[in-house]
Amino acid sequence: MGPGGSGSGSAGSGTASGSRVRGGTGTGTRVHRGGGGPAAPLTRAEIVAAALRLADAEGLHALTMRRVATLLGVSTMGLYRHVPGKPELVRLMTDAACGEVPLGPAPAHWRTALEQGARWLREVYARHPWLAHAMASYTRPVATPHAMAYTEWMLRALRHTPLTSEQKLHTHLAIFAYVQGLSMADDLEEQARQDSGISDSEWMEQNEPRFDAIQSAGSYPELASVASGDGFGLDLRTLFEFGLGRTLDGIAALIDETSA
Repeated sequence: MGPGGSGSGSAGSGTASGSRVRGGTGTGTRVHRGGGGPAAPLTRAEIVAAALRLADAEGLHALTMRRVATLLGVSTMGLYRHVPGKPELVRLMTDAACGEVPLGPAPAHWRTALEQGARWLREVYARHPWLAHAMASYTRPVATPHAMAYTEWMLRALRHTPLTSEQKLHTHLAIFAYVQGLSMADDLEEQARQDSGISDSEWMEQNEPRFDAIQSAGSYPELASVASGDGFGLDLRTLFEFGLGRTLDGIAALIDETSA
């Protein structure tokens, strides 16, 4: 997105909140937020913080330069003096989100460290559900200091293992993909709850007759056996724990094979 297609408003114009924005050579954007006081310069940190609040509340699809400008009470053009467009804004948001809580020192044992790193990433995605979508590309990764610091931390955890450089990178990305996939599912589940206005159990109750009709011919005996078991239910938190454990078991087997 660029200034040409960003919406109306320009430096020096009034905003919906009654603020005034002025721009001048070498001065950047200055925001008058009412009260008759001196103009306060708009900062990139303010823009990123407002964008984070918006994306956290409504998702990445709701994030536009116009919406962020409205939240800040400035003109849309005022944002472009600090951020060239939405892609760069999302990159800055990603860096801020990844830098909120330090990972801390890596535990000595690789498995403990990788588990800590996976849980840290899971918590970051829980605070910012949109982030799993923003970091979805592997061939075009987001270039930010804090995201790269996470990769460095995970690779450092594998430093004393016998894995090759390629195996270390693939190990990190396998864990990253696992956490990311379930976190994206979390976000989609929450969106479905909001869109439908009903809980997961209510949805299952409404759709149970359809599942029963499909299985009535006996074409799916194994699925029917599992689904009819005592205490059957799918919880993404339980699934995360199970999958993380099995992923780490697989990495342990690879390390043992490589050591041998």
